[in-house]
Amino acid sequence: MNRFEYAEARLMPNEIFVRRNMSIRIYDGDTKTNFAGGELVLTSHRLIWGRPGDIPNGKVCLSLSLRYVIFFEEEAPSTFSFGRSKKIILHLAEPPISKSPGPVDNSTNMHIKLSFKEGLDPNYITQLADVIMKKQWEVIISSPIIEPEATNPQKSQLPVIKTRTGIIGIERGLQEKQKATDQSITMAFQDLKKLMEMAKDMVSISKTISNKIRERQGDITEDETEVGGMMTLTDAYCRVNRARGLELLSPEDLLNASRQLGPLNQPLVLRIFDSGVMVLQARSHDDNAVIEDIAELLDDRGSITAEELAQSSGISVLLARERLLVTEKYGRACRDDSIESLRFYPNLFLRQET
Repeated sequence: MNRFEYAEARLMPNEIFVRRNMSIRIYDGDTKTNFAGGELVLTSHRLIWGRPGDIPNGKVCLSLSLRYVIFFEEEAPSTFSFGRSKKIILHLAEPPISKSPGPVDNSTNMHIKLSFKEGLDPNYITQLADVIMKKQWEVIISSPIIEPEATNPQKSQLPVIKTRTGIIGIERGLQEKQKATDQSITMAFQDLKKLMEMAKDMVSISKTISNKIRERQGDITEDETEVGGMMTLTDAYCRVNRARGLELLSPEDLLNASRQLGPLNQPLVLRIFDSGVMVLQARSHDDNAVIEDIAELLDDRGSITAEELAQSSGISVLLARERLLVTEKYGRACRDDSIESLRFYPNLFLRQET
């Protein structure tokens, strides 16, 4: 929530209205906020949320720049979520120090949720992906320089005619096409060189992160060591750019480079969970060990939530939730999805009666 800013609900130069949705609630991470039942406007630059009637009247509302969005995903519905509202999870980058004031000054969450009470239009995902991919906020409009008519009154009346007739015109056309082809090939090689350099950087970065994970595991207990070994791609993005200073990586560069870790046989690999959450995972990570540890923890405590597992294991809530879902997938846990929370219990069906 600390990425939101207070701003008037008016379009900026070069900003284009995309769509409006009603009855939207904002979550700070997985926690509900009081910003519920409002209007949500998607533009080419940002998301604007306001109470009913505030946006049409141009009042001060909540504004989230799309430049913060690293990636987004639709929350996977649970087995017992019939009739519940659909949600989109936005994974966000760290806000700059110079960010304008907003409703929250500090937040430990690296993502927010948008809950669509009236249902989620399938076109919304497509439109949101389209505006994020275009990055219209990076386009700078330059005002054309117009000469006064008094300087050369006949200049504006003379049309510019480009003559291309006969063999000479054909030759010029072929030359220009060849020049354009050469430029395209040059740009393609530049992009390839950039990707290769990025892969080299990721080799070094993967080794650094892997060492950090090992150092952290040396400082915690043996039980916690066995459930370590991975980091969300969002956290990796923030840590890498924090270490690089001004030479920042884009989310696309980090994602493309992370996909090369496996073929390059690096100590870290990119893993994508069934829910779409992406993490960097150590090759030595063992899901079976994680499942056994969580199963034992469920037996000891009786039940546990993702928040409780995150607090006890020293990992993010997002990773804790994925580990509980993996344990459930392999039949070692059962869930109770209620209004209060999503809680996991031991799978008693596996136990034989004595």
